[in-house]
Amino acid sequence: MNTLNRFAKFTRGVLLAGVTVTLAASAVEAADYTAKIGHLESDQQSRHIHLQKVGELVKERTKGAVEFQIFPSGQLGNQREMTEAVQLGVLEATMSPAAFIGGFNPAVSILDIPFLLPADPDKAQLLREGDFGNALLASFSSKGVVGVALWPNGMKNFTSNKPLDSLDDFTGQKFRVMDSKILIEQFDALGASAIALPFGELYTSLQTGVVDGQENPLDTIQRMKFNEVQKYLVVSEHGAMEDVALFNPTWWNSLPEEYQVIVTEAFAEVVPELRAHKAKAVAEALAAIKESDINVRVASDEEKAALREKMYDQAKVAYIERAGDTGKELIAVYEEAYSEAQ
Repeated sequence: MNTLNRFAKFTRGVLLAGVTVTLAASAVEAADYTAKIGHLESDQQSRHIHLQKVGELVKERTKGAVEFQIFPSGQLGNQREMTEAVQLGVLEATMSPAAFIGGFNPAVSILDIPFLLPADPDKAQLLREGDFGNALLASFSSKGVVGVALWPNGMKNFTSNKPLDSLDDFTGQKFRVMDSKILIEQFDALGASAIALPFGELYTSLQTGVVDGQENPLDTIQRMKFNEVQKYLVVSEHGAMEDVALFNPTWWNSLPEEYQVIVTEAFAEVVPELRAHKAKAVAEALAAIKESDINVRVASDEEKAALREKMYDQAKVAYIERAGDTGKELIAVYEEAYSEAQ
């Protein structure tokens, strides 16, 4: 299917979704500003639950003038389609995993750098809310969208069918990664090799030995049953999984400034509850994983520091090569903020 036909199909889907919601709400007074927000997670997961909470806060505080209509589970298309639709004004907003939009905005690939955020969740949140987070969100303006919020969505951990008891154990192992030069360099720094494979092929690739291991959040590992085809898990929390709220600039700029402030503050206000919800899901996933045959080990602070020292610089170089001057500037802001947060 060519790009024009794919976009036409996507547009029809968004319009039909809007008509369905409009008809369902016909008995209710219409809002002055309505935003359809698409995302990929199910309606049972943290992202959707807390987008709904943001919508409730915004509707209450604008006295019904601003309404969010949330569409989970890729109902409005895959992430590339939704991001492009926000850029073009067919869709008002999307909540995207940062890892999915590095091709759209290379600057956001800074989040692929291992051990980027402090281990302390409160200190990590200071980076999201401070100069670094603001600079990262601002980098989207040149791409025709408005970055409104950064949300935490878990931390990646290592699994393998070979032992991972020390840094030396990574040497020679093959790990599946998303298609990211930064993630490939991350493993190269450890003496391992990385292979970019589609997520849908990962279980079979682990099972058949195409790769030895992979990296994902604990709840993803448990939900996708990767622990069934892996022998070792290290709770390393080395990679940040972040979400970015992106709005169409025409829609966003149509809001009165006071409503923009209300929306921005609502996204920030629900973060503590979002973190708690995600932490509970991760804890439940870890408990379930421990009941399987996989060997589980929690990395010490010293081990994490050694991993960061080994991996950070090489991944940073790969990032700057990709993101250019914007990446250099963002790294400078980040490193100052990270130093202050310690």
